[in-house]
Amino acid sequence: MKTIILLLAIVLPPFTVDAQSTFVRFETSKGNITVMLYDGTPRHKAMFLSSVKQGLYKDAAFNRVIKSFVSQGGELDDTILDREKRNPELGAKRFPAEIKPEFFHKRGALGAGRDDNAAKASYFTQIYFVAGKQQTDAQLDAIAQKKGKVFSEEQRSVYKSAGGTPHLDGDYTVFGEITEGIDVADAINNVAANKDDVPLEKVIFNVRILKKSTKH
Repeated sequence: MKTIILLLAIVLPPFTVDAQSTFVRFETSKGNITVMLYDGTPRHKAMFLSSVKQGLYKDAAFNRVIKSFVSQGGELDDTILDREKRNPELGAKRFPAEIKPEFFHKRGALGAGRDDNAAKASYFTQIYFVAGKQQTDAQLDAIAQKKGKVFSEEQRSVYKSAGGTPHLDGDYTVFGEITEGIDVADAINNVAANKDDVPLEKVIFNVRILKKSTKH
């Protein structure tokens, strides 16, 4: 029996990130996007899943689209801030940041929107997908110097090949990434928008929590 267990331990790979993670599906008017929520940002993962269960992302919209930058969905900043201004007794509720260097703004990353608060805390009802651009070493060096940070070799490789928005690193919480449907995310990011970055074509989405066996 010990021999069999030892052989199984050698043959079978360890649990992968996929096996430990939660997947959700953005069902959009442009197609479906499957997203893996990071276990390494457990509070944002739980907060987002709670928001989904409460119906906060039911018939929501991608309401701010900046080509080659981000596609923002959920509530707009103005909507959130106006509500808080009208109801000061409720306070400005924000979710504590979980900014980690291993989760960065590569193309297809899922981040939590926020206002300009010093704690870099997130909104409860606003998310964005990173579109971004391919970066050069010179561009990454300039960002690193300006922000006083160091990009890892992995980050540099990803930013140079797949692209992203590296200047957002360290300022917003990234809590997931697209595993399927990046072409759909690209299509959303490429819709025409007005001078305020509001899409001229309404792009609606719903979020559904997937079982591990049905993540694809």
